[in-house]
Amino acid sequence: MTVFTFHLAKTTIPTAIRALYRPPTPLQIRGLAHAECMLRMTLGAPILSPARMQLRHLAMFAAWESEDAIDAFLGGTTLGRALATGWHVRMAFPAPLGHISEFDGLAESVGEQDPAAPVVAVTLARLKLPQVPRFIRWGKPVEELVRDHPGTTLALAAMRLPRTVSTFSVWTSQQEMVDMVRGHSDVPRPERHAVAMGERERKDFHFEFTTLRFRPLAEYGAWEGRTHIIPS
Repeated sequence: MTVFTFHLAKTTIPTAIRALYRPPTPLQIRGLAHAECMLRMTLGAPILSPARMQLRHLAMFAAWESEDAIDAFLGGTTLGRALATGWHVRMAFPAPLGHISEFDGLAESVGEQDPAAPVVAVTLARLKLPQVPRFIRWGKPVEELVRDHPGTTLALAAMRLPRTVSTFSVWTSQQEMVDMVRGHSDVPRPERHAVAMGERERKDFHFEFTTLRFRPLAEYGAWEGRTHIIPS
């Protein structure tokens, strides 16, 4: 079974920059299928602020052939040891919505998930650069919705200039996440996500985009002093 991971770690700026522009590849790392290295962003932060691109906060989203491959990477490589000082979650793959070429065909669905069970959501997008102003206009209210939603235990974004943007959120239940997507949450302005998706359908912001919903398997380490981020 393919295992996916999402890693968060505070590291040095040189380590983060090297990971952005020379990410690990399957030729270098045995058992790695694909990895995306990005810098953490704070959801809903002002566009022109340090919170928009945190140079020492590295995020990596990756697909692996096995958990043994993950362990070997974390213990046996410079980047892996840097990431091992932070937090990561290992995940199984229920179902995709969308398309990112590098992750196509890496795993079969493990089936539908209990609506009451915790879920991890990852979005990954390749932006059309002329559409960035529209993406910011319609995306920032959604960032604030997800960031402040009572159903999330962790919500953040990550990016790699010039085109790649990702969001990562841990939800207490799949139903909470689905209600947010459909605009049914009991929060102020619950329609923000649905409105933004309607605008994306009218004229797409991206040339590739996918939403991935995962079943969490296990979490390791701590992030900003927090452990047990995945709900029991």
